[in-house]
Amino acid sequence: MLAVAAEACPKCVVNQSQASGRPCFGVKSTFEHRGVRTPGSRVEYGVCSREPTCLYIRLDSRAYFALYCVRMFSGFSPSHAIFRFTGLRLIPNVRNSSQDSSVILTEFKSCGIITLNRPKVLNSLNLPMIRCIYPRLKKWNESASISHVIIEGTGTKAFCAGGDVRAVVDAAKAKDALAQSFFREEYQLNHLIGTLSKPFIALLDGITMGGGVGLSVHGKYRVATENTVFAMPETALGLFPDVGGGYFLPRLKHPGLGAFLALTGQRLHGLDVVWTGVATHYTPSDQLETLREDLCNLAFASIQNNLDVEKVDTAITQQLKRFNQTPSIPQSIGPHLNSIAEVFALFESHKPVTVEDILRKLEAYGSAHADNRSWADNYLKLLSRVSPTSLKVTLRQLQEGSKLSFTDNFKMEFRLSQHFVRGHDFPEGVRAILIDKDNKPKWNPSTLSAVTQELVDSYFSAIPGIVDWTP
Repeated sequence: MLAVAAEACPKCVVNQSQASGRPCFGVKSTFEHRGVRTPGSRVEYGVCSREPTCLYIRLDSRAYFALYCVRMFSGFSPSHAIFRFTGLRLIPNVRNSSQDSSVILTEFKSCGIITLNRPKVLNSLNLPMIRCIYPRLKKWNESASISHVIIEGTGTKAFCAGGDVRAVVDAAKAKDALAQSFFREEYQLNHLIGTLSKPFIALLDGITMGGGVGLSVHGKYRVATENTVFAMPETALGLFPDVGGGYFLPRLKHPGLGAFLALTGQRLHGLDVVWTGVATHYTPSDQLETLREDLCNLAFASIQNNLDVEKVDTAITQQLKRFNQTPSIPQSIGPHLNSIAEVFALFESHKPVTVEDILRKLEAYGSAHADNRSWADNYLKLLSRVSPTSLKVTLRQLQEGSKLSFTDNFKMEFRLSQHFVRGHDFPEGVRAILIDKDNKPKWNPSTLSAVTQELVDSYFSAIPGIVDWTP
């Protein structure tokens, strides 16, 4: 590990800058300029305009000099080093060769911090990000010096809006290995989060969909704010709610809710995310940074056994409880939970229901409850627009997943993913929704009746030449 000493760089520092408290740090390395949040301050770091091999770091009180300095310099490339400053240990993304680091990995005291850093694309998850996060998270899990991990997103709009499915579809068309590697490695990361021996805290301030759900929902603590928007919208893309959806959706505390969210792609906002059990805590966004700082400042000398982890859990729970709020805002989904339970149950008399059963019950419910007719009609129309194949495979996925272990569910979902990338509807959904944006996908098969039981069964079978997923 490269430790940055607090000494002036003789190549570029001048007496005036030293006198004003602006030392440069001589490091044979270059970095892109990036702001990194740390407890109590904002760190600015970049390359000095006078000497490209000199890395400088500034705090808030000196940020003007840092920003002015970096504006005068351009054209440098990020490199790979580790440095320490005021307790922060920054670990750049060694796999990312682009100018912008898509993931920022830091350590503060005994806290590991994962910051998703693609705000222009709502922090959507790609394979380089997965390959950056996974080994570091695995190392943190095995390290006695790390007691807990926080994951967050940059920007004001999203935690993570999903996976980079467009890249996956392009790879599948080109018969590129990325179409297999993305899902295999993403599920390995999801599985690691769900089996982590240390507390994992996700700060869900903004859009949290698809791949972003996989990065958060399997962890022990999920903190929602009024800005949180949760959804699993995959059926509209001709896909299925993956990243462990087959496991966690059937296990939500309200009957039928998992199938409702999976089939319709319904969005949950703010407190609804907590009331449904997707998130564990609610904190207003204007208090989230203070909560983050307090969590980062929890310091433990060494984590050696389960007893030590319990102490960390107790401390984290106390901090989350201090900031947890339940404002008197009416639940938007609450009034419909009974309707959802009646219509979207996965099983009836211990037998799996079909999508056709759900549609019949939805129609009957609307006819029998005049006050809920518009609610039923809305979802009948919505379900008529999404992929028939996705609907039938998704319902079967949840029914199977309700009985599978956490690990075996990912084995099932990996098989599903590889069938979908080789099928018709997923590429077509991505084209219609994300590329051409005509919102007129042409599904094939185009009707539920044309999606046979044999076709659904085939999605759950192994594909010759493709090795099944393992953790």
